[in-house]
Amino acid sequence: MSGELSLSKLLQTLTAELVEGIFVFITIADNAVPANLAPRMMFREAEGTTLILLKSEAEAHGLAYEFPCRMITLNVHSSLEAVGFIAHIATQLAQQGMGVNPVSGFFHDHLFIPEGREADALRILDDIAHRAQEV
Repeated sequence: MSGELSLSKLLQTLTAELVEGIFVFITIADNAVPANLAPRMMFREAEGTTLILLKSEAEAHGLAYEFPCRMITLNVHSSLEAVGFIAHIATQLAQQGMGVNPVSGFFHDHLFIPEGREADALRILDDIAHRAQEV
């Protein structure tokens, strides 16, 4: 399963799903990741390990966090080598004054949108797909 490479096909078939819960970003030392956490993402950087997890889970473990956000999953299987897909989406969101933290998984891309802007983001994503279908 290599995923779709064509930007036009990706945009034409784009659908988005809001994932339940409020997510946050935290950073901790590599050797300090509690074994009982269930992060959506973990990424090791030179300065520490970044985790994206539910806000409620961070609070339950007394972990300092930033960027309360909502997760939107893009329901298209984009290739990890697809060119311009996330850039196009991020540009459209930026034009509406919205930052985004995208994360690419093997099967899907996921957008972490500021909490309270999820309805705006879903509308923009729907507009992107509709415009692509009209071409």
